[in-house]
Amino acid sequence: MPLDIDPQEIPVLLLYNIDPSWTRDEKEEVSSISSQLSQAISAAGHPTTLVPVFNVNVPQALYPYDPTANIVFNWCEGIPGIAHSEAMVARILESMGFTFTGAGSSALAHAQDKCCVKHTLHRANIPTPEWRLYKRAEAGRWNQFPAIVKAANEHCSEGITRESVVTTEAELIRQIRFVLATYHQPALVEDFIDGREFHVSLWGNGHIAMLPPAEMDFSLFGDIHDRLCTYDSKCVPGSIHYENIRTLLPSPLSQDELQTLEHIARDAYKAMGCRDYARIDVRSRNGTFYVLDVNPNADISADASLAGAAELAGYSYGETGSRIVRLAAKRHPVWGQLA
Repeated sequence: MPLDIDPQEIPVLLLYNIDPSWTRDEKEEVSSISSQLSQAISAAGHPTTLVPVFNVNVPQALYPYDPTANIVFNWCEGIPGIAHSEAMVARILESMGFTFTGAGSSALAHAQDKCCVKHTLHRANIPTPEWRLYKRAEAGRWNQFPAIVKAANEHCSEGITRESVVTTEAELIRQIRFVLATYHQPALVEDFIDGREFHVSLWGNGHIAMLPPAEMDFSLFGDIHDRLCTYDSKCVPGSIHYENIRTLLPSPLSQDELQTLEHIARDAYKAMGCRDYARIDVRSRNGTFYVLDVNPNADISADASLAGAAELAGYSYGETGSRIVRLAAKRHPVWGQLA
């Protein structure tokens, strides 16, 4: 990594999306956290420009900037008005010749499809919960309970509630029907691993380092239906899951457990083609760590687990952003030659 390059020589374009259909509060929140990251990267020495995307014309937002003179910090989760379009943003950046942080378009597209993630993990011999895909509201040879029902192409726990955990065939069919009707996509049914959950942040290319793992502590919940990270737990302050799921950082793990977790998380990172940084969601049961999901371009808001893990490892928020920029800079036609 080109740590010897003066950050002032690596200008950053912080690309993020603002959807006109969002509420005023949602727009203000995204603008605020984007500005916070921009200011942190700027404080680390990088000349930083905020580049919001308001519509489908992403190239227009980037047209004034020279790809050979900038790194794009790709914090754009999608194109306004186009669902599941995070990979499209990366594809546009690639076509315009920009070097950008995080995963490329292929890895992002694969990560969006939970079935693709499952197949990739299976081929790499990485433990992941047993699963089946359902396109109709039927039990279809599933007899493993408790189970969890998810929309096959959603992330950030979209659609995940306490009702997502099912313990009978009738509940299973009910929840599959809900996913099909609400999200208009297949339902992914998994063995529900009722155990400890870890958010494992990693960064690097070639040498991949694991940051201190965070554990989601469900000890305040006696009901199995509540022992999971729901949409509310991430996005709805005041909700029972938001208020009562505690984050343990670092997670209290033995040295042997840490080594096993790191090995599995690194393998998942590599198998999915992650780049620069990512977060792997993992659960344990009876001594086995199961990969639930792989999150390229994971949330790096100041209060997210990756930023918290990096801070625990000795990196300020600005240094965390700068490290990710410098990892991307190794792929740049100019700065990569100096690495």
